[in-house]
Amino acid sequence: MAERSFAAEVKQLRLGDGEIFHGEGILAVTKALLQAGVAYVGGYQGSPISHLMDVFADANTLMQELGVHFEASASEASAAAMLAASVNYPLRGAVAWKSVVGTNVASDALSNVASGGVTGGALVIVGEDYGEGSSIMQERSHAFAMKSQMWLLDPRPSHALIVDLVDKAFELSEASNTPVMLELRVRGCHQTGSFVARDNKRPPLTVGEAAENPTRDLSRIVLPPANFLHEVEKVERRWPAALRYVREQRLNEWFGAAEGEVGIIVQGGLFNTLNRALELLDLSDAYGNARLPVYVLNVTYPLIPEEVRDFCTGKRAVLVIEEGQPEFIEHELNTLVRRADLQTQVVGKAVLPRAGEYSGAVLKQGVVEFLRAWAPALAPAAASPPSPLPIAPSDVPQRPAGLCTGCPERPIFSAMKLVQKELGQFHVSADIGCHLFSILPPFHIGNTTMGYGLGTAGASAFKSRGKRAIAVMGDGGFWHNGLTSGIGNAVFNKDDTVTVIVDNGYSAATGGQDILSSRADNAVRRTKHPIEQAVRGIGAEWVKTLTRTYDVAKMRDTLREALTSKEAGPKVIIAQSECQLNRQRRVRPAMQKAIKSGQRVVRERFGVDPDTCTGDHSCIRLSGCPSLTIKPNPDPLRQDPIAHVDNSCVGCGVCGEVSHAAVLCPSFYKAEIVFNPNRWDRFRDRSRRWLIGAMQRRGERATAKRAF
Repeated sequence: MAERSFAAEVKQLRLGDGEIFHGEGILAVTKALLQAGVAYVGGYQGSPISHLMDVFADANTLMQELGVHFEASASEASAAAMLAASVNYPLRGAVAWKSVVGTNVASDALSNVASGGVTGGALVIVGEDYGEGSSIMQERSHAFAMKSQMWLLDPRPSHALIVDLVDKAFELSEASNTPVMLELRVRGCHQTGSFVARDNKRPPLTVGEAAENPTRDLSRIVLPPANFLHEVEKVERRWPAALRYVREQRLNEWFGAAEGEVGIIVQGGLFNTLNRALELLDLSDAYGNARLPVYVLNVTYPLIPEEVRDFCTGKRAVLVIEEGQPEFIEHELNTLVRRADLQTQVVGKAVLPRAGEYSGAVLKQGVVEFLRAWAPALAPAAASPPSPLPIAPSDVPQRPAGLCTGCPERPIFSAMKLVQKELGQFHVSADIGCHLFSILPPFHIGNTTMGYGLGTAGASAFKSRGKRAIAVMGDGGFWHNGLTSGIGNAVFNKDDTVTVIVDNGYSAATGGQDILSSRADNAVRRTKHPIEQAVRGIGAEWVKTLTRTYDVAKMRDTLREALTSKEAGPKVIIAQSECQLNRQRRVRPAMQKAIKSGQRVVRERFGVDPDTCTGDHSCIRLSGCPSLTIKPNPDPLRQDPIAHVDNSCVGCGVCGEVSHAAVLCPSFYKAEIVFNPNRWDRFRDRSRRWLIGAMQRRGERATAKRAF
């Protein structure tokens, strides 16, 4: 079950020549691939291209009609290895993943395909997850493109341009026998726009037809002596071919004034942000008609020496806008300008931050500083300092990312906190996924994280005879990398660690995509392969599966047993409960539909008795559920605010379970809200109200007698 269905939107993929396509950027990319005659597509989900994989899956029927093979790859390495189909055959193939972590995983296959080269066009669509919205280390794909000599496109955020560059990327790949990387940023993926569609193309050669007529070229295989010839071929033939194609096809763009004493060179993906900054300075309009020359690098690697020379000639200085560091483009521009014997000053990180996302405000400030130094006539007059804000940004409390309301992973870490209270602190090797939020308040659990599915491998060095290290990984990470790198490695090396595998039924953190162990039916994929079978099949012996993570007491006891067991070897706990976010996406619409149709529906939720709650708030410290908050104490003799469950509660019961397991207060209660009650429901409600009222009246009378 994906985070979002594109079943309705993919109908636009059937639009023909001259029709207007309107939709999200990721949908436009899919249409561009079909128009370009792609023969196969694959990839692994991850921000910001998760939805691209979902679109591929929803468009599977159309792809089959066109003879296009789609593979939901087990990892980025699996996806990259698919590009082997383009090495010997004129097959256009595209793969996609989140960068830079996905590129790191795929690096072995990418290095091989970049060395041997390709016959058919090979396109790698990387979701460039850089900036404030990122959840990974702040690195760029540029370094990898340079290292392996793969051409890197960073398109200006425009549907028409992106669609055209997909087609041109295949042609560039074929013209230079080199894989091409197409970098898509968050805004480019999710912006909405339009373009004029073309007819979809059936690939001239399908992967099935290629398999029936195998071709072998020993010179393409990366073994001596061919690998030494590949390096020479890259420099002497592929590189010049790429430069020639980019220059002749004018893949880069020029905006603004034709001449000027200064100019700006900008990465294509940052052009819209730059133009907005220039608008705010009255130096451009919404259509990019800038008052100074702007050179847009839709191809950031390789740079085209002739284009750089022509743009910089006659200018005192150029401002290069390159997000992140190291400043690869700035260094290369300085080299090309010097080789062209120009005196143009290349200015970049001298006026722009060395790190961090280049927002409109950041670029505006950088442009102003550049113009005041090199073109004062264009620079705006000095503005008066802004009035101080009534509240400084530092005064606003930070809101750390957290688990969703009712998340089945929350009770796992509540149980872990309880065990730590008994046995002391443990080294916890964390992993990529929703469960990584456990490192933040209120749990403060997790010492390191090394990569997707590497939680157990990250704990493998700890061989303490006293305390065992704990590793955590999700079901998505388990199938991605954890089975072999984690569990298999632990079995082989007789590691005495404890691994908790969070099995919530989907690759939840990447959008709810089905995986091997998903319990949902899937018409085109095989599911329902239990993780426990795989773990035991690779040699693990101490394995326990808990089918309800919300049972905090049982989770606590199982963790304690794993940490204190005399049995040698790795211990594996598989903690199962469905991702609550995906469950609510399925259950809530069905519930609303049933209520509207007049059916009896019961919704469970929890609450706190205000007369019983002492205001200790241990429940909040041990759970941290977003539905748990505080409100004023109704007792005038008590100062502390009491705990309160707001209406976002989904009835998972973890707050009450935690309170019970931790031997806290009995203030939690469960309530059943009945929609469209039947006669029996109404009778029970009247009976309960009468009985409760009678008991309250009797209590009041007894209190009154004691008072006299």
